[in-house]
Amino acid sequence: MSDRQYVSVNSPTVFLVHTFCPIYPYLEAMKDQTLEHFLRQGKIRVNDAADIQWAHAANSKTKITEALQSSAHMIEADILLRGHEPKEPIMAHPPENDSDISLHDWLKVVQASDKGIKLDFKSLQAVAPSMALLDSVRSELRGPVWINADILPGPGGKATPLDPKDFVEAAVTPGSYGDVLSLGWTTGWVAGTENPGYSWEMVREMEAVCWPLTQSVTFPVRAALMSQSFPQLQWLLQQSDRYSLTVWTGQTDALAVEDLLPYRKDIDKTRIYYDLLDAQRAQLRGLPGF
Repeated sequence: MSDRQYVSVNSPTVFLVHTFCPIYPYLEAMKDQTLEHFLRQGKIRVNDAADIQWAHAANSKTKITEALQSSAHMIEADILLRGHEPKEPIMAHPPENDSDISLHDWLKVVQASDKGIKLDFKSLQAVAPSMALLDSVRSELRGPVWINADILPGPGGKATPLDPKDFVEAAVTPGSYGDVLSLGWTTGWVAGTENPGYSWEMVREMEAVCWPLTQSVTFPVRAALMSQSFPQLQWLLQQSDRYSLTVWTGQTDALAVEDLLPYRKDIDKTRIYYDLLDAQRAQLRGLPGF
């Protein structure tokens, strides 16, 4: 175990945050190569993370086929263990516990593509066997690999996050050095109420998890909670040039897209991805100053 000190922004109080040591401390810090990959492929023209497009919930044979044929650069899919024998990693989102495609077969399908993949883990038990499968085909994969999980409680979050130490230890393997770790908070949003943003305690706790790592890390942040969280999230990005944000939105969230402009104005455009609904993306890109 190692200790790190922080000075409170709101008071001179010094407090300690305990975290765990790097798993592979001999590796140099790795920056996110996602944009460079798509620039080399000619799929984007400028070094701007806002140009990356996403396909979601590619959790079936039909959905992954559609995603591969789409204009999306990154394909997101969910992983858990099958609810019956054989208990192997499958592509499914709770409450589903079965699928017509396993992770093994899903990876075979995406090997021929230069699209990136984002694997969203809903079960800690699925991480180690999934990473073993992933490591076995890395030489065949042509696009970026992102590994995602909610590992800490966040604003309004009611779901139980995956244990951060256990998740990172399972997700960081000798072959995963180039992966982007997408590490988020459980969140909630309720219409007609004052929804809290990401607190200083939340971002400091996340930084304590991430600072020993050598891989690049992106933090999925809920768009509807960002207007009240700018100082905290800006501070988090300032802690390492390995860090980025991935802005996402719930289907029923009320989002004023202009609230995202301070992030666009004051933070490097290579460090904020926008995984928004199509109408929200179009509205945001049409705003003066974007």
